[in-house]
Formats: sequence, structure tokens, C-alpha cells
Amino acid sequence: MSESLTITASSVDPGLLTLPWTTPLADWSGSDIVYLPKGISRHLVRFSALSGRVIAVKETTAEMARREYDMLGNLARLDVPCVERVAVIAGRWAPAPEGSGQRGERRGEDADGTPLPAALVTAHLKFSLPYRALFTQVLRPNTAARLVDALAVLLVRLHNVGFFWGDVSLSNTLFRRDAGAFAAYLVDAETGELHDGGLTRGQREHDLDIARTNIAGEIMDLEAGGRLEGGVDALQVADGILSSYYSLWSALTDQESFSVDESWRITERVQRLNALGFDIGEMSIQTAPDGTRVSIQPKVVDAGHHQRRLLRLTGLDVEENQARRLLNDLDEFRARVSRIGSDEDMVAHEWLTRVFEPVVKAIPFDLRAKLEPAEVFHQVLEHRWYMSQGRGRAVPLAEVLTSYIDDVLRHRRDEATVMGPPTETMSIPVVRSASDDEDEDEQIDWRDLV
Repeated sequence: MSESLTITASSVDPGLLTLPWTTPLADWSGSDIVYLPKGISRHLVRFSALSGRVIAVKETTAEMARREYDMLGNLARLDVPCVERVAVIAGRWAPAPEGSGQRGERRGEDADGTPLPAALVTAHLKFSLPYRALFTQVLRPNTAARLVDALAVLLVRLHNVGFFWGDVSLSNTLFRRDAGAFAAYLVDAETGELHDGGLTRGQREHDLDIARTNIAGEIMDLEAGGRLEGGVDALQVADGILSSYYSLWSALTDQESFSVDESWRITERVQRLNALGFDIGEMSIQTAPDGTRVSIQPKVVDAGHHQRRLLRLTGLDVEENQARRLLNDLDEFRARVSRIGSDEDMVAHEWLTRVFEPVVKAIPFDLRAKLEPAEVFHQVLEHRWYMSQGRGRAVPLAEVLTSYIDDVLRHRRDEATVMGPPTETMSIPVVRSASDDEDEDEQIDWRDLV
């Protein structure tokens, strides 16, 4: 290892020292590389294993690596969905071939070594995929629309904290499944700028124009490669980000006026924003001089309303739509087992241990890399609904799980790269008669009584 190697990180993982930094990234051996799907990038990117997780290594200039490292740290502090920064590796030096002489006094001008680009190291986002890897054969219109909608939400969140991206595209984004939709994460902040005073309308419009152009090009590229389903219009898909963005931005920022006897509309506005997944930091309220009109303009804190509530109640850290779905199931559980009025934290713990965890633990270990637990739970609920609709009756959860595992989950490809510690497979409670000395609630799954 070169004596000039420097590592910049908030917490240095000793495993970083074992990676072949004196070798150009393009020449890393198969033992140093983890083969994962990746998006299109202007830089060379490789995946590698580090202390039980997967990291992405990107070669770039030292200045750009440090700038992006700092930017990712700032975005993380602002709670914006982005990849996690790990380190910047600078001062890389490839040793000279044997017999080429001694190194001179001036680095970079001698004959026995070659300077190498700096490297930005980020953590691979588990269960995430680049847009090209989210479909196996062709991109369908519905999938394309959901990807663009997710990117629009991400762009709104970035603009809300004053971040100008400068290179908005599907390729610079990672996607995770989110209860039938997708959640988007920024993966490339190289061109980004953070403005404390917020963005001007012109800056936001410029980002949108870049997004529309890049998305259209990416969809056309899929079309040229025969990976676009017939009838999908690349320009129409690209235009979708405009309508999605403007609709959400308007809901978050528009000033609203109404008469003083319609004060209930303040609560309605808050609830509407919460339904979109956003929390309000403060509300600006102004009344007309004659007292006949009221104007309100909310200041949105950030997305994640349902995420934060579920995390507080259960400790589960999931995507926003997944959180909404799980909370709905929790509320239904609360009503079905007559816990209305009970302490919410106690009911949430009971739901977690009696409903959520048994379903997740029933998944065989060899299939747990297919989807993250919250997505599995959501899909099991969906599968049960379809089975019940088809049969015209409620289907026991144990039967649903067997069908879902064998007919759906087993045929999906893995979307995780690093598994957690082994956990034994658990069977879930099924309907059966309780003996005189048994508590019936402990033996019967609540859904099987519905």
C-alpha cells in the first residue's frame, strides 16, 4: 500500500485497508468484486464486500470525491433519501513494475509508479435496484409511470430542502419497492448544489427540464434495445414527471384562502398533507383587515409522516407506502380484537408479535433475500385479498402463506445482496379448537375470524 494513501471517513472501517487500492478499479480481481446490477454512469463503478455489507466504489478526482462525500453527508442530515457515504480514498498509487528503478523526488514524474484516481465509497442500498433491473424482459407502461412518479417525489423532497440536482435521471436513482409503488433514492450527488435560502423557480424548472430530457433519452434507449413494451411513448413517460411534480409541489406549497366560517379547512389541509406523507413544521395564517377571509400557507418539514409513526410504535423502519399499509393493518387489528381505546403502544406491540413477526418468520431462510420483510407482509395481504375474492370467502392465513411462498415468492429473483443472521422458520398460528385450559386468542389468528 502506498504511504501516501489517505482515507476520509466519519468512522473508518478497518476493512477498507484490505481492499486493493494500489490497483486500478478496472483491474480488480473477481475475488474483490461483488457482481450486482448497476446503472449507467459516467465513471467506473465497482461493488465490493466490506465487513459483511456491500459497498460501491467510484473512481473520480479527489476534489469531486470529497465534494460529493460532503454533499451526501449534508443530505443525510436533512433526512433526504440518498445512499450512505462511507469514505473518500485519495493518494492512491500503483506500484511500478519490478526493475523499473527508484522513485524520484517528484511524485507523478518518476518511472516507477502511476498515480490513480481518488475513489468515493458509498454503502449499497439493500433491496434497491437501478431502473433497468426492475423489469425482467420489457418495461410496461404501468411500471414506467410508477418509476417516474417516485422520481418526482424525490425531486420535490430535494427541492424542498434547497437542493439543486443538476443531473436528474432514472440512471442516477436507485429504487426500492414500496407496497405496490416505488421509493426513489439519490445515488449521484456529483453535480448537486445545496442552497440555504431555497431554490428559485428558475432553478426548479431547470432541474425539471433536465429530468424530462434525460428520462426521454433513457426510455428511448430501452426502445432501441427492444426492452420497451409496445404502445409506450417515451415522451409521454418523460412528461409524466412534470405533471407529478407540479401536482405534489402545489399541494405542499400553495397558499389557500377561505372565509372565516370555514376554519375546518385548516385541519383538512393538514390531513391532506399527512395523507401525502408529509409533516408540517409551521402554518402561516393571515386574516383580511375586515375579518372576512383567512389565508394559510404551510411550511412542510419533510416526507415520512407514516414512517415516523410506525417507527415510534413498532421500531420498524420501512418505506412510506409500506408504513401506511402496515398502519392500516394495525388499526384493523385494533378494531377486530376489540382494543379500541387501549393504549396505542401496547396494541402496536401485540400486533407486531402476533401478526407481523409470525408472517415474516414463516418465510423460509433461503427465500429471505427475495424481498424485504415489510414488502413481503404487504404482498401476503394482497395475495390473501385476491385468493379470498376468487373463492368468495375468507382464506386462512396459513393457507395464504403457503400459496404465496410456493406460487409467488419462490419465483422472484433476489433483491437483497447481504442477508442478516440466520433465523429459524416459524409456523404461524392456525385456526383450531382451544382446549379448556388454553386461551383461545393465543391459538387463533385474528384474520381467520373475519
